[in-house]
This record gives sequence, C-alpha cells and structure tokens, in this order.
Amino acid sequence: MSGASAVRPRVVIVDGVPMSALVAEADDPKAVIVAIHGGGTTAIYFDCPGHPSLSLLRTGAAAGFTVVALDRPGYGSSAPYPEAVDLPERRVNLAYGAVDRILGQRPRGAGLFLMGHSGGCELVLRMGADERGVDLLGIELAGTGRQYHPAAREILKTATRERRPAGLRELLWHPESLYPPEVLGGATVSPTAPAYEDQMVANWARQDFPALAPAVRIPVHFSIAEHESVWQNDTSAMTEIAALFSGSPGFTVHRQSDAGHNLSLGHTAADYHAKIFAFVAECLAERTNTEGDLEAG
Repeated sequence: MSGASAVRPRVVIVDGVPMSALVAEADDPKAVIVAIHGGGTTAIYFDCPGHPSLSLLRTGAAAGFTVVALDRPGYGSSAPYPEAVDLPERRVNLAYGAVDRILGQRPRGAGLFLMGHSGGCELVLRMGADERGVDLLGIELAGTGRQYHPAAREILKTATRERRPAGLRELLWHPESLYPPEVLGGATVSPTAPAYEDQMVANWARQDFPALAPAVRIPVHFSIAEHESVWQNDTSAMTEIAALFSGSPGFTVHRQSDAGHNLSLGHTAADYHAKIFAFVAECLAERTNTEGDLEAG
C-alpha cells in the first residue's frame, strides 16, 4: 500500500466530548467517505486486522477517497460520557462535529458520503434526514432492514448489551468460512456498548427506520449479503424498503455474493467496497451534472 493509504487514529473534542476515529487520507480526494460501524465493535471494523486489502480505509484512500471511520457516539473515546450521547439529536451533532474537526482545512473533494453498517445505519439515516443531510453526496446502508427473519426474531428477543443469547454468533458470523480467522477470534469486538443502544435497537425497525427514510433527499445505496441471516431481504421486503425512501432521487440495491452479515470483514470485502467506491463516483458525476445544469439555466 502507498503512503496515502496509511491509517492513523484521531481524537477531537466536540462540545466537551472526545470523539475518536481512524482516518486514511488521499492527497487530493475526490470525496470523503464517513463510515459508521454497528453494535459491539469500533472503527476497527473498517480496517480488517491483518488484511489491508479488505480494509475500507486503506483501499478507499488508494482509490482516491479520504475515509473517516468514526467510533460511534458511546464507543471509543466517548464511552465514558453516557449522558452526552443519550439523545439521538446529540449523537447526530457529535458525529457531524467530529467529522468537521477531523477534516479541518483538509481537502474534502466534492463533499461527504456516509456509509453505515448494521446498528450504524441508525446514525447514518438520522444524519441523512437532518437538514445538513441535503449537502451529502449520498448514503450506503448495509446489514439492516425492516423485518427480522423469524429465527432471528426469536434469538434477538432476549438479546441485550449484557446478555448474548445462544445462536447470536451464528446469526452474525456464519458461515465462518466467509471470514478470516483473526476476525472470528474477536479482533474487532468492543468490550463495552452504550446504554442507549438497547432502546435504539428496539425502536429501529418498527419506528425510526420508517419515520426517517422519507426525509432523505439524496441517493441511497442498500447492500445485502448473500448469507444475511438477521434481516429479510427478499423482493417483497426490498420493495417495502425502497418505497420508504420516497424523497430520494435514487435507490440502488446491491446483493453481495459470498458474504455474511459483516460485509466489510469477509473475504469478499474488497469487492463490496469497490461497489461503494463506484456508487460514490456515480454520485459525484450526478452532482457535477446537476451543478452544470443549474449554471446553464
């Protein structure tokens, strides 16, 4: 990997709260990809341990994008500040503030693109639905949905931050052959999770997802792993989800073969990330065309 693909940790202070991240910078970025991890992990999710070719951070920078993988509010450096991350609007402000402080005067290219996995989709969707979201290039959602698979629903019914019921590992990490052994050994697992997460997970599918999606006014890319075991993603389920994004100018579905729930940590992560980079490039082209039409008008 080139020097431009080096990953470095950053900690910035936003409204008195330390926010941590991993950053890989491109010298002259086309855009900035902000990646938000799911539950039970940290920003390391996007820098697959021992496998640089599977790292979103490293391959993104090599492809010409600056990548900022945030520790979601309540994880990493902000973990000791539970009262500061309890409210959704506070988490949105912390995330936007952290990205702004991390980038500072560094080049941003055409702007920001948000990418969320699993529980991170809640924050990405809130950021996209926020008034600041109209300036984003687009968003990527993966490892989420509106309806649980029946077997997953029974397992997740009793799951909390403190209790991991039998069968949960199989939901998230099977087939094991899809992942490097370092990942299966727990190299990306966070020792703690924020208190707000139980309620966030409980409200997501039935309440927050359908309430937030119509407010998104930017292109949406929705990725589905071939072996996704948590969420229903058949044609009927995807038709329902696509209909929620009634204000988006475009909704694209990508089905990633040979992948499980944790798309960015599997052997096919490089293929998945390449699809994201291609979609961001499409958003860039669309933004350029739109601005050209406005100038011509």
